[in-house]
Amino acid sequence: MALIRRGDVDTLAASFDFGTSFITEEHRRKRHRTFLFGYPISESLAPLLHDTLFRSIDLPWTYELHETQDASEFLPALKQSDVVGCAVTMPYKVAMMPAMDEVTEEGRVIGAINTVFLRRAADGSIRYIGTNTDCLGVRDAFLQNFPHVATWADGKPALVIGGGGACRAAIYALWKWLGADCVYVVNRLEEEVTAIANWFRGTNCPVKIVYVASVEQAAALETPALVVGTVPDFSPRLPGEVLARRIISHFLARSQKGYILEMCYHPKPRTEFYTLGERAGWNMLYGTEAMIWQGVAQQVLWSELPLDRFKLDEVHEVIAEAVRKSRQ
Repeated sequence: MALIRRGDVDTLAASFDFGTSFITEEHRRKRHRTFLFGYPISESLAPLLHDTLFRSIDLPWTYELHETQDASEFLPALKQSDVVGCAVTMPYKVAMMPAMDEVTEEGRVIGAINTVFLRRAADGSIRYIGTNTDCLGVRDAFLQNFPHVATWADGKPALVIGGGGACRAAIYALWKWLGADCVYVVNRLEEEVTAIANWFRGTNCPVKIVYVASVEQAAALETPALVVGTVPDFSPRLPGEVLARRIISHFLARSQKGYILEMCYHPKPRTEFYTLGERAGWNMLYGTEAMIWQGVAQQVLWSELPLDRFKLDEVHEVIAEAVRKSRQ
């Protein structure tokens, strides 16, 4: 468990590199707000997750949806006197970075933020800090469920499926905390992976990214220890999608087995890819795990409280029940 606690302590402690504590005892006693800024977000599980987390630490705070297609609404909403932080989702994860007073290493290297937390400057003014907790969700989904996995996977390759925004967060987590010396990417479009590799290279991040273009190429590669799926749940149709599934199936069929996090959980967490991995004998994690842990990281930053203050068993039960009801 040392790895998990160290990660938690580092996340909170590192936040004070950007200023001193923002939260006072008055903040803890009175109703304050957080919110999610994005579009479309009406079906998000985030309010349920965060309301449950706030109750678990006895804070009378709320989490609301700010659904809009008008980016100009962001800063006025964030700088309300009763706001103690916010979350940011598509299509604003990149667009809101320049609005921040500073961006953490995670946000800078990934090239997107999903969280804003507040700290105080030396002159007492409020500083708005952007960060990315999606990568922490990937990290802690693995570490909280398989505490030994970072040591076991150290120096071995990892695999990410997909070339969208979640791919960058997954690559960062696999390299930064989970020991991957090389990350394979399987995606229907090579140019998306090239753009991702160029992005990381431009940030001076030394992670090695390899686009896997064929089953023959995959056959010559070492088996990945950790796999993260970042694509929606649908059966392959286009030629690039069919080829990607063949490459993935080749890796899954090998005698060596590792650990898979399937990030997709909507409309159901047991996706087609999840089932493939499970049947092939890999150790599987639902995408709700990453969703919960990235939210917990947000709460640690907003509340300035350590992980052990949160009643996480209750949170997992609430989210599992919500997912079950959404499938009825």
